[in-house]
Amino acid sequence: MAADSMEIDDALYSRQRYVLGDTAMQKMAQSHVFLSGVGGLGVEIAKNIILAGVKALTVHDTKQCTKWDLGINFFIHEDDITSQRNRAEATLHRIAELNPYVHVAASTVPLDETTDLSFLKQYQCVILTEVSLLLQKKINEFCHAQQPPIKFISADVYGICSRLFCDFGEEFEVLDTTGEEPKEIFISNITQSNPGIVTCLENHPHRLETGQFLTFREVNGMSCLNGSTHQITVVSPYSFSIGNTSDMEPYLHGGIAVQVKTPKTFYFERLEKQITNPLCLVADFSKPQAPLQIHVAMLALNHFEENFGRRPNVGCLQDAEEMLKIAMSISETLENKPQVNGDVVKWLSRTAQGFLAPLAAAVGGVASQEVLKAVTGKFSPLQQWLYIDMLDIVTPLEKMGSEEFLPRGDRYDALRACIGDSLCQKLHDLNVFLVGCGAIGCEMLKNFALLGVGTGQDKGLVTITDPDLIEKSNLNRQFLFRPHHIQKPKSYTAAEATLNINPYLKIDSYINKVCPATENTYSDEFYTKQDVIVTALDNVEARRYIDSRCVANLRPLIDSGTMGTKGHTEVIVPHLTESYNSHRDPPEEEIPFCTLKSFPAAIEHTIQWARDKFESSFSHKPSLFNKFWQTYPSAEEVLQRIKSGESLEGCFHVIKTLSRRPRSWTQCVELARVKFEKYFSHKALQLLHSFPLDTRLKDGSLFWQSPKRPPFPVKFEFNDPLHYGFVVSAAKLFATVYCVPFTEKDLSEETIFKIISAVKVPEFRPSNKVVQTDETARKPDHIPVSSEDERNAIFQLEKSILSNEALENDLQMKPISFEKDDDSNGHIDFITAASNLRAKMYNIEPADRFKTKRIAGKIIPAIATATAAVSGLVALELIKVVGGYPADAYKNCFLNLAIPIMVFTETAEVRRTEIRNGISFTIWDRWTIYGKEDFTLLDFINAVREKYGIEPTMVVQGVKMLYVPVMPGHIKRLKLTMQKLVKPSADKKYVDLTVSFAPETDGEEDLPGPPVRYYFVQEDN
Repeated sequence: MAADSMEIDDALYSRQRYVLGDTAMQKMAQSHVFLSGVGGLGVEIAKNIILAGVKALTVHDTKQCTKWDLGINFFIHEDDITSQRNRAEATLHRIAELNPYVHVAASTVPLDETTDLSFLKQYQCVILTEVSLLLQKKINEFCHAQQPPIKFISADVYGICSRLFCDFGEEFEVLDTTGEEPKEIFISNITQSNPGIVTCLENHPHRLETGQFLTFREVNGMSCLNGSTHQITVVSPYSFSIGNTSDMEPYLHGGIAVQVKTPKTFYFERLEKQITNPLCLVADFSKPQAPLQIHVAMLALNHFEENFGRRPNVGCLQDAEEMLKIAMSISETLENKPQVNGDVVKWLSRTAQGFLAPLAAAVGGVASQEVLKAVTGKFSPLQQWLYIDMLDIVTPLEKMGSEEFLPRGDRYDALRACIGDSLCQKLHDLNVFLVGCGAIGCEMLKNFALLGVGTGQDKGLVTITDPDLIEKSNLNRQFLFRPHHIQKPKSYTAAEATLNINPYLKIDSYINKVCPATENTYSDEFYTKQDVIVTALDNVEARRYIDSRCVANLRPLIDSGTMGTKGHTEVIVPHLTESYNSHRDPPEEEIPFCTLKSFPAAIEHTIQWARDKFESSFSHKPSLFNKFWQTYPSAEEVLQRIKSGESLEGCFHVIKTLSRRPRSWTQCVELARVKFEKYFSHKALQLLHSFPLDTRLKDGSLFWQSPKRPPFPVKFEFNDPLHYGFVVSAAKLFATVYCVPFTEKDLSEETIFKIISAVKVPEFRPSNKVVQTDETARKPDHIPVSSEDERNAIFQLEKSILSNEALENDLQMKPISFEKDDDSNGHIDFITAASNLRAKMYNIEPADRFKTKRIAGKIIPAIATATAAVSGLVALELIKVVGGYPADAYKNCFLNLAIPIMVFTETAEVRRTEIRNGISFTIWDRWTIYGKEDFTLLDFINAVREKYGIEPTMVVQGVKMLYVPVMPGHIKRLKLTMQKLVKPSADKKYVDLTVSFAPETDGEEDLPGPPVRYYFVQEDN
């Protein structure tokens, strides 16, 4: 992002722009940041803020690279250790490569008690990692005292504990605390009272909070509200009060209330003061005292280090006792005198020399977002401490001897000090399947490399798959990719880049989707070989499918996802937890067909209409056209067949397209101009013909009232950029699908003006077509063709054949696939122009190209900070899964870095379904029946009864009903063999069936049972 021109490189930053907005992006591109400490946490923060796009970053470090760093810093390589490079200098070019727009410099000068800190005045934000507490206090005092204050962040990871502290000065103003779109609420009523009560349209809850501000527009009757702003008090989910309305005119109809974002000031205290009375974010509500307990433990560690000039020795009980004494005395000096948690202190002491790289990824993600808040004023800052501990990981290791944790002189010593050698070995021997190599996938591979996943000598393998190629917009978050990788497969490239972090990793890369069509590759046998599956996907459908495969094969699954600053992680463990499919999010609300077609009320409706028009005109119709002429290769043959009374599917529309086919650039422009008239003038006139402005419903109320907006025809003006833009973009797309060449000269204003001036625009003729007003009605699949249309088709086709306009080339079109990220293809230009013209016709606030692209392209806003945090949390849960931990050790997480919140919850315990007579099952149970060649359906039913004590009354295979007694002919099936009923392929050894059982009392529904795996022949085990 060039800071001087301040133009944002949308191809690179588009997903992040939707998170931060342009104002914040531009502030960021002018900011200078100083980061001290390029260890495992420092490099995480550097990566994230460089990807985000600050103007300049100085990385400072005085330490040399060691073997230890290989397991914590993904940008330090073996040759940096042999060359004895400084950590800042070793990583400089590798982090600078992440974003060409960011100037990165390294500093290796000492930073200590004697340093003159005035050099920090050139920075807007200072981040300290691996800095003593005394020096942190000194630098914080300096930063806080500046005018304006330099924003100060300190962050540390010691063993199983992490700490993050923010001080943005006495007062820090935030213009947008959440980053959420302002809510728009359609109004159905406003009372004339004190206070006035505003009611929303039914089934549309307002989701507002008391104290928020709203402004009003388009209110009929109580029109003095329009343009005014009111603070609200929530009355119910569908109503709120706005102050005295008793002296206003009575409310008639309509009106929209729009949320107004108001600035908020946050107040900060210095580090020195906050140490004695800390304000902490609580991440785990089951342990509300934990932040203060970790606060005391980490202060005790800092004091231990000051007193002894070292950290406590790995696994040393004597040092742990000494640290506990220090913690007790520190607690007495704090305002709240918090209780000391002996376990936290002991484990922090035992692991303090170690380092959990995934914990650094999680904290680094949060810390980086705080840096972005500091330099942009966007989102609510952390006040003022965040503590996260991984006591869950080490508590089960209590009985291990201290030798388990001692260093062995390899790259995993920092990890070993935290989790012991046995668990390290299990990680090395792990077979893991990672689905998706996008933003979360790249971060996961980095975590795998640092943990040594899949590096075992005899065992262990990381299998990855992703069908996508790398796009420029990926480079902003998917940090394993560089510009020269664009258009290369993600999985192959990610695998190669991961080997740079840890060359001992064994990786298999695939480029297929994981779906029913690829079950030959990702078979049951494949899943059974995996120890754990990790998903890094961006859609629910794929998650549901992979979850079902994991349940069927009893494999653990760790899922995660992000949307903007929000993220989630979910751990699914066989026999312990519910699965992903156990809970269902409410389905996305679809826009009713009649709203899209005739009654849009919001810009989202006009954008979807324009997107549908694009799909229909430039993709769907051309595809059907091609398909038709592939089925019937000659126009003469089609003419003969329809003349003889044959009905050929789709023929009427195909002939209509052929007869109107533009054959020159001039005709493409003419067609676009006629479409303008049809869409934005005739459509409005037709609706007003069908429903004049004074139309009333049966109850006497006006037809045209909120949310229905009456349309008004748009008169074409050549000099209006929106009108001109629509015609040119539509003409270019028509030229593409109809294979009509055009030149730069054809696109000149002069040429376009000349063509448009000569166009004979058809006059509007009202029709008696019925306009759909029922919101529950769906789009009809087929519009019937009248006999007159059929006669017309014969005439048109004869005419085309006679004029030599139905030759082989004429029977081909070039369908266009919608591509949102290529700005040169004109797709978003067309949709923006079409959407905004329709918005103008209905008096709806238009949207710029940027917003239109997000909605039309269904773009998920994304930022590297949330991705890094989420993947770190997943890798921490992976360690627990590998260790075979009990159910209460696992944690799901929801986070929103904007607010900020981070909530850890226990996983949902698996539900047990009772059938009857003490027979029960969970989603993880599977019954098995072994058959033989002549085994009948009756034999199968009897075998289930004998083995499990209950007789099935219904047998289903997927969606195919094998045996439902009430279905005609199904009783006869009892004698058929299972081979005949199921028809397995030659290599299929078994089939998964679903069985149901008769209810205890008549009239009730059948009782569902667990899946039954039926083997066609006895296994040799």
